[in-house]
Amino acid sequence: MEYRLLGDTGVQVSEFCLGTMTFGREADRRESAAIFGRCRDAGINLFDCANNYSNGEAERILGELIAGCRNELVITTKVANKTGNTINDRGLSRRHLMTACEASLRRLKTDRIDLYILHRFDEKTPLEETLRALDDLVAQGKVLYIGASNFAAWQTMKALGISAREGLAAFKCLQPMYNLVKRQAEVEILPMALAEKIGVIVYNPLGGGLLTGKYAQAGGTGAERRLDANAMYGSRYGEAWMHETAGRFAAFARAEGFIPAALALAWAAHHPAVTAPILGARSVAQIDEALRAADIPMTPELYGRISALSPAPPTATDRSETVKAAPGA
Repeated sequence: MEYRLLGDTGVQVSEFCLGTMTFGREADRRESAAIFGRCRDAGINLFDCANNYSNGEAERILGELIAGCRNELVITTKVANKTGNTINDRGLSRRHLMTACEASLRRLKTDRIDLYILHRFDEKTPLEETLRALDDLVAQGKVLYIGASNFAAWQTMKALGISAREGLAAFKCLQPMYNLVKRQAEVEILPMALAEKIGVIVYNPLGGGLLTGKYAQAGGTGAERRLDANAMYGSRYGEAWMHETAGRFAAFARAEGFIPAALALAWAAHHPAVTAPILGARSVAQIDEALRAADIPMTPELYGRISALSPAPPTATDRSETVKAAPGA
């Protein structure tokens, strides 16, 4: 396992991150512990969570698992999505941030959150209010660094401008969606992160399981049919060209002697702006497949051949003739 700097924080994190969205849902406590242990054995020190995963159960399970090695780990959790039945149990208001942070600390059984990530942009709350509340949490030592997920590049830069102007804690990490069939982040988010020296932890590197190739095998059945069982994933990855691309990719991976899931992860990890892709798993068998990504020598030639399997997104301006090759290409 290799380690990379998280932006300009000086903190070193593993090249892959374990996502815990399955904890308390597809993976019970016993299976979650086995997945966690396998990742620790492989050298992973970065673990991602959110306060709404399994209605808080994911944080509780993760809190139990990290008890004996807390200082060796970098723990993230997220805030913004609905966590209760009242109208204010969501969003990025000062009120919700303060109460949600305390609740996450209790569930995680820790005195601080290493990286507190805004799960989404909140149109109802001024960014100034959100950033001042986060700055207070940092000043109190309850949060060490802050970040944002699902923010557009302009929203991120607006936040960075406010932080610089007001002397507030600034985003040190972004968490966008990124995989071979979802490459929008290449247009502005990833170049911006490189320019601003911000860490990037990408989610959905396997396209909701699409890039594992399992959907093309006998139609995929049971638990493998995540796209069928989950309306959100079905909509996100429902376009025909995505399935065609995934089929070509899986065939390419097997012809080259790679496990498709591992190769998809290695491809996402190779972009120079990406600090770590998030691995998700329902079982130790799945995490073992994913961890094989660390052993793949992603050469520029191999990276280019994989990238050519899907359409690159349009450039950020109409002057496409002046745009250089994308980083990592």
